[in-house]
Amino acid sequence: MTLIKSISGIRGTIGGQPGDNLTPIDMVKFTAAFVKFVQHHKGVKRPKVVVGRDARLSGFLVNQVVCGTLQAMGADVLDIGLSTTPTTEIAVTGLKADAGIILTASHNPAQWNALKLLNEKGEFISAAEGAWLLDVAAKDDFDFVPIEEIGSYQQIDGWMDKHVNMVCQLPLVNKEVIEKANFKVAVDAVNSTGGIAIPKMLRALGVKEVLELNCEPTGKFAHTPEPLAQNLTDICRYVKEQGCDFGVVVDPDVDRLVFVKEDGELFGEEYTLVSVADFILKHTPGPTVSNLSSTRALRDVTQKHGQQYYAAAVGEVNVVEKMKDVGAVIGGEGNGGVIYPELHYGRDALVGTALFLTQLAEKKVKCSELKKEYPAYFMSKNKIQLTPTTDVDGILAKFAEKFKNEQVTTIDGVKIDFEEGWVHLRKSNTEPIIRIYSEGKTEAEAERFANMILEEAKKMV
Repeated sequence: MTLIKSISGIRGTIGGQPGDNLTPIDMVKFTAAFVKFVQHHKGVKRPKVVVGRDARLSGFLVNQVVCGTLQAMGADVLDIGLSTTPTTEIAVTGLKADAGIILTASHNPAQWNALKLLNEKGEFISAAEGAWLLDVAAKDDFDFVPIEEIGSYQQIDGWMDKHVNMVCQLPLVNKEVIEKANFKVAVDAVNSTGGIAIPKMLRALGVKEVLELNCEPTGKFAHTPEPLAQNLTDICRYVKEQGCDFGVVVDPDVDRLVFVKEDGELFGEEYTLVSVADFILKHTPGPTVSNLSSTRALRDVTQKHGQQYYAAAVGEVNVVEKMKDVGAVIGGEGNGGVIYPELHYGRDALVGTALFLTQLAEKKVKCSELKKEYPAYFMSKNKIQLTPTTDVDGILAKFAEKFKNEQVTTIDGVKIDFEEGWVHLRKSNTEPIIRIYSEGKTEAEAERFANMILEEAKKMV
């Protein structure tokens, strides 16, 4: 089954049968339910909805269906065209819209697409709101408007330029010092909209030389789009061969960010947030937040600056909620997602890149030298295969009881913190598995934690 309905939206593979894949019929139902949600929760009969999309091949098709359905439900459409997820989030508030829809399957392969849903703040809708919407969609509980009430449609250009300008004007982004550094930077944007936004921003910040790899937004992804080590061999080799100061890698919708060091090795996506947070905390004291599955290095760096670290449940909406609760100055997720509330509450690779550039320029160090300043941790990712009838919650409860003498957190599955590392167990929303993330100060230690949990799981399952 390749159609996944969740509280944050709907995603799936293009083509196939309605209800099993992402077909036009599924797009219509879900878009119509979203309009009803906005009308109900905002109390507006004719909402304004911003629509942006990444460059994947199905984007234009999905855009036509979604925009037409919005109009058929009486909503006014503000179509900003090819965009990034953070750009679309910013456009919602900038255009004073009532909601937004981002058409992107993020890091998923080319055959996938998705509708991700934003409220009037340009932030993902909450779990309760998503559940309400899913119920409406399941019941087909919506009405299309008569001809005289059809919504309007307007194409609006220039929002990526506005986004770039807003990032460049942030107080902690120092264009002057970046220009003096004479950086040479390579970019791999996997043939999506990051190929427009990231080079544009680098040049606006005064980067001396920008080398573009896979930056033409054709939607024909040059490699598997998730920015993991096994998918980034070309950019790693390219950075070293071309003598670049570092490389920038983003996923198709530009909310995940990975750096490549000048030696052709990855900086590590877990350390994107760590390095940016270190820079922010030097200038702006305050709490930090990441999700439970992110590296402990952020906690260590935060405490080094005399500040408080907080953990949130996995998921951007949960991290944002916790950031607001504690007044965090920086936050995000270990998959390379940087959330800087000075601009907006959303993962934003443009913001992360600009702050990282400023930090490197001000410190006058190489990328590899900067990485050595941070605590070294290694992560291992595994899973426990289950049957559909397995009592997953019961298994997680047993783990919490068995390790009750350690620091145990149960806001999202079970996380067990040991002195030298941690293990996080979460049940999957899409498969009969329990995901196991573990971290230690060495690869062997991370694997040891994981194997200990796997052995216990065999006994329980």
